[in-house]
Amino acid sequence: MSSEQTPAPEAADDAGPRPGRLTAAAALAAFEGAALVVGGAWMLVGGLTGHPDDRTSALTGGVTLIVLALLPLLAARGLLAMKGWSRGPAVITQLMALPVAYNMLRADGLAVPAGVVLGAAAVTGLVLLVNPTTTLALGIRGPGNSGRPSGDAGK
Repeated sequence: MSSEQTPAPEAADDAGPRPGRLTAAAALAAFEGAALVVGGAWMLVGGLTGHPDDRTSALTGGVTLIVLALLPLLAARGLLAMKGWSRGPAVITQLMALPVAYNMLRADGLAVPAGVVLGAAAVTGLVLLVNPTTTLALGIRGPGNSGRPSGDAGK
């Protein structure tokens, strides 16, 4: 491969600096992913060392939470790298968090404040992810903006 075919290191900087909103969305997704890992590990440890009502459910739930953590963690990594594909998994994560937050709000005890925090985080994440600055930084075009000149839309 010749040096003419190799992209210059500064080519990645041509997209511009990462907006603060995008960094905040990535941090939020990473935090949610880390919370899922911690919750899953807590369930696994409790299932293995404690006396859960159903050991199989505790172990399955723990593994499921850890596997689900991959979605927001990968999305956070993609958002930090300003990859357009990463917005989809990040939005899906926030949308999945909303019904969980709602159910937590209808529960008792510590689940209520945790539901408030989760709901606020999910709404904040969605607002950050659909923000025009974030969309532009990720290189995502809106509907109907496929790059085709507007004059030949009817041809």
